[in-house]
Amino acid sequence: MSYIRINKHFIHLPYLFLGIVEAILLMLAAWIALQINTFINTGALSWHIATEYPASVLVFSLVLSCCTLSMGVYTSMVQEGFASMVLRTLVSFFLLGSLSLFILNLVWPGGLFQQSQVFWGVVISTLMVLVARWIFIKAVDLRNLKRRVVIYGAGSKAKNLLDDLKPEMALLGVTIVGCIRSTNETVEVDPALVVEEPTDWLTFVRERQISEIVISPDERRRGSGEAFPLQQLLDCKLAGVPSSEAISFYERELGKIDIQLLRPSWMLFSDGFRYPKSQQLAKRLFDIVLASAFFAVLWPFMLLTAIAVRLESPGSVLYHQQRVGLNGKLFRIYKFRSMRQDAEVGGKAIWAQKNDARVTRVGAFIRNTRLDELPQLYNVLSGSMSFVGPRPERPEFVSDLSEQIPFYNIRHKVKPGLMGWAQLKYPYGASVEDAKNKLQYDLYYTKNHSFLMDMLIMIQTVEIILLGKGVH
Repeated sequence: MSYIRINKHFIHLPYLFLGIVEAILLMLAAWIALQINTFINTGALSWHIATEYPASVLVFSLVLSCCTLSMGVYTSMVQEGFASMVLRTLVSFFLLGSLSLFILNLVWPGGLFQQSQVFWGVVISTLMVLVARWIFIKAVDLRNLKRRVVIYGAGSKAKNLLDDLKPEMALLGVTIVGCIRSTNETVEVDPALVVEEPTDWLTFVRERQISEIVISPDERRRGSGEAFPLQQLLDCKLAGVPSSEAISFYERELGKIDIQLLRPSWMLFSDGFRYPKSQQLAKRLFDIVLASAFFAVLWPFMLLTAIAVRLESPGSVLYHQQRVGLNGKLFRIYKFRSMRQDAEVGGKAIWAQKNDARVTRVGAFIRNTRLDELPQLYNVLSGSMSFVGPRPERPEFVSDLSEQIPFYNIRHKVKPGLMGWAQLKYPYGASVEDAKNKLQYDLYYTKNHSFLMDMLIMIQTVEIILLGKGVH
């Protein structure tokens, strides 16, 4: 098994193990920094200093670990190479980490760190972590950590599954060994992947070292007296090789739900789509506290943004629209105006486009930095939105999308948010096809959302803001 499920969210084990090792190294770096700081001030070392200042060591490790996640360092290591990972590490530690530790030191009663301690801690952490990642890349063959998967099916459903897996294959915890063609099925996958159906499944999975069988035939009912190999698959399961439905496999590996495979019965009986009252109350309290804290810190930026918008173009500073919220209830969302006052002639809703000519110069800046979204802190405080959830759409678009995309209204079963899982995983949507693709991520969040997942989304959204991803 190359993944673990924590609070309904799947995390790949290689990255989890690397993260744990790095957290320990960060604590060690914080301890060494304390030693250096003590030696500079007193000329002596104190071997018990970590027990005297445990909060300092733990907080240092936690903050830099969160900064690592926020800059997508682990995924860049696989997708973009070692050089990109080094650059992201420098940004996450020297910029985000140092800034976060500085702010935390200001608000912590009595302070946690000294300047020289933070400096030495960040420098030592960077060196230690980069060495650890280099060793990890050189010593660990990620292919050996991946589960070997065989797909039962070689038709259109199997092909669609492989097509969706292909762009993400380097990051996934699986290797596709082949596709087993069922009787009378038309082959549509790459013929090189096709494997004839074995007469003895148990022997087959043992010889090929198969970890999982994914069931994805075009038709499970087979003619000419042939039957679905239920008994043989049960024998494999009892031997430790489980089978899974294509939709569940898709959900686990890609972090989204394929609406082409989605059936109401699966939603009804699957583990998810549950919202206990206690969880809703805890999330509401968290939203209120966090929105209040953000407003207290960011109000000067909001004031400056309002002045800049007003000086550049005539019209109101704030822009408001009707959006569809929880259970389809309409509410009014607020933003700083980033387009001309006449952006929508006649009030007709228009999809935002890349390099939209209606966006002003100030508007382009506040969109790139997400400053235009800050008035939505009021929406969070008023209860019409949450910090994390599917982004709310305009009712004009929802009406059209609900007719064209199945299960679209399921996304309205959770409160919309300032940031969301779809925003992390998919670029800005400006068409029905984009809305369909984003819905798959929104459904995953609707099914699996939890406090842990919300925290991961908020941390990783930092990368979106800093790099300006998904901005139109």
